[in-house]
Amino acid sequence: MSIRFSTFALFLLTIFSAGATVHAAPAQKYVAITQIVEHPALDAVRKGVKDVLSEAGWNEGENLKWDYQSAQGATATASQIAKKFAGDNPDVIVAIATPSAQAAVASARNSNIVFSAVTDPVGAKLVKAWDQPSKNVTGVSDLTPIDLHLAFIKEVMPEAKSLGVIYNPGEANSVSLIKLVKQYGPTHGLKIIEAVSPKSADVQTAARSLLGKVDVIYLPTDNTVISAMEGIIKISEKAKIPVFAGDTDSVKRGAVAALGFNYYEVGRQTGVVVKTILNGKSPKDIPVQGIEKTELFVNPKAALRMGLTLNADIISRAKEVIE
Repeated sequence: MSIRFSTFALFLLTIFSAGATVHAAPAQKYVAITQIVEHPALDAVRKGVKDVLSEAGWNEGENLKWDYQSAQGATATASQIAKKFAGDNPDVIVAIATPSAQAAVASARNSNIVFSAVTDPVGAKLVKAWDQPSKNVTGVSDLTPIDLHLAFIKEVMPEAKSLGVIYNPGEANSVSLIKLVKQYGPTHGLKIIEAVSPKSADVQTAARSLLGKVDVIYLPTDNTVISAMEGIIKISEKAKIPVFAGDTDSVKRGAVAALGFNYYEVGRQTGVVVKTILNGKSPKDIPVQGIEKTELFVNPKAALRMGLTLNADIISRAKEVIE
């Protein structure tokens, strides 16, 4: 009897242990990611989201279905992706950048949506107010501190009188930023000259249109422009016109400097929102979040190629100096 009892007890222990193991890991979830275009800042957002979910126990190929689609810069493609995801019914759709977020909100009305790297979620009609997200939509905004950016440009280039801005008028986020640039420009003694680039192929033409008209060029967090910024850098180096950017990843690609956000951390902040929803909370109960901390990245060699020397004080304040 003792042998039979021990065997049965061992069997029960095995069953209960197996059950405990199963319940220790999060249940299977499906997260779909739509991104308007691939460039370092947005890719860093995506990685930050995925890393947070992995740390929470959701791993791709195990208990997480991770479906990533890039629209390759085309809004029509972003709409197609959003419609597909709406039909797939994932637990959460993560929409990176304004055009993808707008497409997701328009097509996936019954899905939980978390946007990220969206400049003006209210202006883009994603939510009614920052503290009043929609029943199925919330997220993280990367609204650029334009006033600080222009003040920094004037600190580095106090003699600058005219600032050129290249942007895509079809991106709602860029339109919002241009309004802020035009609002704050005069307070810093800067005349603002616009150059539009509706598609990536138009970026170099837009850059050339500023030659002879501006002392400095500023690139906002415009997905169309940033995806093709190497062409702007090439033209600016030849013309000796310094280029400043709204995102720090652009400094590694040749911009003089950027006072911006760490987009990997933006992604991690977004990932926490996604995790909260996967754990049962409704998007309507999670206010839209902004980013407060900025980091200074500088590229002294790029500055020299554009005819500008960064002083030691500016360089010493930088979180990262690109060599």
